[in-house]
Amino acid sequence: MRRQAKSQSTKRLNNSRSPSSATLADTINRLYAANGPFKAADVREIESAIALLDRGEIRVAEKSPAAGSEWHVNEWVKKAILLYFKVRRLKPSRAGELSFLDKIPTKKWSGKEGVRVVPHAIARYGSFVEPGAILMPSYVNIGARVGTGTLVDTWATIGSCAQVGAHCHISGGVGLGGVLEPVQASPVIIEDHVFLGSRSIVVEGVIVREGAVLGAGVSLTSSTRIIDVSGSSAVEHRGEVPANSVVIPGSVAKNFAAGTYHVNCALIIGKRKESTDKKTSLNQTLREFDVQV
Repeated sequence: MRRQAKSQSTKRLNNSRSPSSATLADTINRLYAANGPFKAADVREIESAIALLDRGEIRVAEKSPAAGSEWHVNEWVKKAILLYFKVRRLKPSRAGELSFLDKIPTKKWSGKEGVRVVPHAIARYGSFVEPGAILMPSYVNIGARVGTGTLVDTWATIGSCAQVGAHCHISGGVGLGGVLEPVQASPVIIEDHVFLGSRSIVVEGVIVREGAVLGAGVSLTSSTRIIDVSGSSAVEHRGEVPANSVVIPGSVAKNFAAGTYHVNCALIIGKRKESTDKKTSLNQTLREFDVQV
């Protein structure tokens, strides 16, 4: 069954429950409801929220210690991003011989961030990449977060507000969809120690739980049938891949007016063994289930 991430109340913030942070959230909620016109002081408040997001001091979605495995959306942070688009103007920029025209600047890397950034990796301002992560030539959009020790491989896309956990492997060409609107909608969430095989796609707020392995070409939307075929009878999930699941692409028959055709699904063919050595566990899993990555 699909578990929609619950909306987070204004005062339940990441890394900050101070009165000043709650006040900023209240201000953003007010400005979003008013929908302009915006004064110079309003713009400064919006920019202040995005600066916090860029530094990782707030985030779009987070787990609540009181709610176990449930994720919560900080709606006011998504509202701040939408407001930021409204108050920004198109501005030219350059990177060597390349020129761009956009509202949102790219992150600037000094080396102090502890992130390895390989040319031509791009992370938009307002995203946050934790120390120890590696960005191969890839794209990380505003509001997204990439955890420590995670590798984002070549031509992978981390969409707006997508949350990627620690020590994940995001293989080449992976697409994680962006979810900005509606503000209460859950973003794509990839929990810790997940392996996403080449050209796999995860969109529409799907949650991939800790330790799961997606083989190459797996495509998951909120309505995709995720069928566990590892036991004596099939068990179906939607919108969420259970922890430590090993998943490959599949198809199921569906009746249409013109006849019966096969449509995309995902098949859970086994479970990754619990291990303190996650890398060894992953390698064993890929060999045992002959998963193409």
